[in-house]
Amino acid sequence: MDALDRAIIKELQRDGRVTNQELASLVGLTPAPCLRRVRRLEADGVIRGYSAVVDHDAMGLGLEVIVNAELVAKDWETVRDFESRVAAMDSVVELRRMFGLPDYLIRVRVRDTAEYERWVTADLMGDPAIARLDSRMTMKVLKGSS
Repeated sequence: MDALDRAIIKELQRDGRVTNQELASLVGLTPAPCLRRVRRLEADGVIRGYSAVVDHDAMGLGLEVIVNAELVAKDWETVRDFESRVAAMDSVVELRRMFGLPDYLIRVRVRDTAEYERWVTADLMGDPAIARLDSRMTMKVLKGSS
């Protein structure tokens, strides 16, 4: 990967709907070699796809909560089952297994605090794998993906 590939990636991250003609102009290439580079980056798995940036408030999902979870046991069966259950939950938008503590970082998007309380009570508190939960509500996202 060279500087032109990095420039292409940066522009596509900024605007994934940019035309190849515009992209080529932005990175200083003609359209044909630019398209070849984009296709190669896609084929190599560097560019894994394209997505839309959404307004969570407009979708009725204005509250983001970061949940730290620690498990009772760390055996493979407990870990695998816990990950499957949590990853399948609609409110969970990100699930990360961490090194050290907490065992998991879970990013949740819900309508409001009442919905979050219902989610925690109904979906997490009864999970036998969980030893401890710690919630952090996002005040404002200053940088990062949504």
